[in-house]
Amino acid sequence: MYQIAIDGPSGAGKSTVAKQVAARLGIVYVDTGALYRTVGYYVREKGVDKHDAEGVTALLPGIRIGIRYVDGVQHVFLNGTDLKDAIREPEISMYASAVSAIPAVRAFLLDTQRDIARSNSVVMDGRDIGTVILPDADVKIFLSASSEARARRRYLELKEKGVDTTFEDVLEDMEKRDRADRERDVAPAVAAPDAVLLDNSDLSPEESLEAVLRLIRERVPEAAK
Repeated sequence: MYQIAIDGPSGAGKSTVAKQVAARLGIVYVDTGALYRTVGYYVREKGVDKHDAEGVTALLPGIRIGIRYVDGVQHVFLNGTDLKDAIREPEISMYASAVSAIPAVRAFLLDTQRDIARSNSVVMDGRDIGTVILPDADVKIFLSASSEARARRRYLELKEKGVDTTFEDVLEDMEKRDRADRERDVAPAVAAPDAVLLDNSDLSPEESLEAVLRLIRERVPEAAK
């Protein structure tokens, strides 16, 4: 078994690449961001301020998060309900960023993530996979792109899903989240010292995937078979 950690800022295409890598290599994909989005969704639904650490922590006993794989696709369930695209709204991104800075939330989700990695070959994407969740991962990649390129991708993705927003709003939200993720005291979103940095601003989705696969196959003989 082997572990692949893909970190990077919002909108860099981590989830898309990680899903495709998992499909090509026949391993399990774990979308860690969806777990934090699920907690953020619950916090919003309960009307608790996303920066209120005590208030958010008090909600955790009422949260049951389940992960199921349907045709290789991860589905995250909150107290038995599949939230689907409800956790992809821009507002939920801000909630996810805020609650992920709370130590109790990170501890709440840590075991879930590590348990999956202990029993499967996995590719996991997020912001602190290579630094905190899987510090001994066989391959660590920090995937990034300019804020404008990332906002453009996210804007098109949201429009395709029917979300009413503007490019300017998406860019503003993204820059706010980047700043919050970088500057938070708990597990800031920075590259692990031994991570390979890959800027895909000017790469197509296919080129980005092939670049990531090359890096993995160079470092994991099992993945090259």
